[in-house]
Amino acid sequence: MGEVELSCLAYAKMYLHASQFPRCSVNGLLLSSSPAGGDVCITDCVPLLHTHLSLAPITQLALTQVDAWCSQTHQRIMGYYQANACVSDSSPTPCALKIAEKIFEQCNNAVLLMIDGEKMFPGCRVPPIVMYERKDARWALKDKHTIMLRQWEETCAIVNQLFSSGDQALLVDFDSHLDDITKDWTNQKLNAKIMELISPANGNV
Repeated sequence: MGEVELSCLAYAKMYLHASQFPRCSVNGLLLSSSPAGGDVCITDCVPLLHTHLSLAPITQLALTQVDAWCSQTHQRIMGYYQANACVSDSSPTPCALKIAEKIFEQCNNAVLLMIDGEKMFPGCRVPPIVMYERKDARWALKDKHTIMLRQWEETCAIVNQLFSSGDQALLVDFDSHLDDITKDWTNQKLNAKIMELISPANGNV
């Protein structure tokens, strides 16, 4: 596998998801709109659960709905992310490995990203992410130098601005959608706000 690039949009939503439920494990799906083959570019993510991460029927329902939505929006599921409830633990759980394996069956360059809770603070010099790839029939830690997040300082500034404004409350994961089906798990409102902050017109990336 070559380089893995993570967009500001995807990172911001992962960060807000973990921040919205700081005492819970959270997970989600990583999406790409780039062509298959070559380097991996994660362009967006879909936050899934903040309760009962190992509950298979809900996970399967979410995977099915996200896959159908991806077909309509010309995206594909490229991987999985998870933040553990214990901030000092960034190791993949059996649940994380199982879901990542299911994604790998459909996408042979899938990635597994674990959020490092101990590095989730303003001014962190590197993305608080631990990356795994499927290698030799198992999920192995990937060379950290091969994850790329362009304009990291600008991305941090955008995330901090969102967090300071309380915009993590705008984020809807699939769990919240199941509690209230009027809530949009595709997060179009939040996406628009993040993209506005990213816009070159605002001096950002």
